[in-house]
Amino acid sequence: MATYLVKKRLIERSDRFPVTLMLEPLEICNLECHGCGRIREYADVFDKRMSVDECLRVAEEAGAPIVNIPGGEPMIHKQIDEIVLGIQAQGRFVYMCTNGLLMNKAFGKIPPSDRFSFVVHIDGMREVHDHAVAREGVFDKATTYMKEAIALGYRVCTNTTIFRGTPAEEYVELFAFLKDMGVEGCITAPGFDYDSVSDREQFLARQESQALYSEVHDRCDELGMDVPFYNNPLFHEFLQGKREYRCTAWAMPTYTVEGWRSPCYLLADKHVSSLKELYDETDWDAYGTDRDPRCANCLMHCGYEASTILDSFSSPRDLVALARS
Repeated sequence: MATYLVKKRLIERSDRFPVTLMLEPLEICNLECHGCGRIREYADVFDKRMSVDECLRVAEEAGAPIVNIPGGEPMIHKQIDEIVLGIQAQGRFVYMCTNGLLMNKAFGKIPPSDRFSFVVHIDGMREVHDHAVAREGVFDKATTYMKEAIALGYRVCTNTTIFRGTPAEEYVELFAFLKDMGVEGCITAPGFDYDSVSDREQFLARQESQALYSEVHDRCDELGMDVPFYNNPLFHEFLQGKREYRCTAWAMPTYTVEGWRSPCYLLADKHVSSLKELYDETDWDAYGTDRDPRCANCLMHCGYEASTILDSFSSPRDLVALARS
């Protein structure tokens, strides 16, 4: 990643380029989580699947060293192993986002590798998580498969979405549980208030998110917990309101069964057929905090984590902090 960024930013002097590709080979899911916009936005294309060739072509078109495979639930795709292994063969790292219910189907088909990681969505301990995903038993099944995957030598990370009404203590307990399990990294972000989700009260306002993240970090520090957060430290300072950044949604472009999603992973004002068209024809200055009201409360890593990395090129101190992390 460091080599890629130096090449793009300092050698090629590129203004906009993919840092991470978000690749969605299908949109259907085996859960209906309360806060998910995908199962509502793409309900009319649940029957569509990307071919292996299309996935590999898009990965080449983007050229990013990291490919995230969210969805939908990617493990439903019958050729997900071919997609993952094909992208790895291109020399890229693959992070497959999953709710964990079908993880065992990957065991053996996708061998453990430094270039592959499961990213399991876990929004809290048993009661909180099962409520968030609207089904009992999901926490137990997902964490059982996570433990099995770790024992088999797989890299396992988690992604935790934070919602209104859940106290800081819940997340501190969760992160302690995940650390003890041997999870490699914990990714966190506040839930994005999708227009397609009817229950908007579950989503935190920007200042609420910052206060909750600050409390979580303070409590972890008080307990001496060295939580293996996967997000970089600059991004966590941003989540706590200690830093401000301009959204760089273009750094994590999203390709779905409908095409390139414009402008970003969270907003789909249109879909276009090529990455060049996405970059050239999207009015990037129209989006972000204080620009588009839909972006007012967004603190998502798909919009801001790349900002922390790219901005660090102008700050030696921040660059050193990133290197150390």
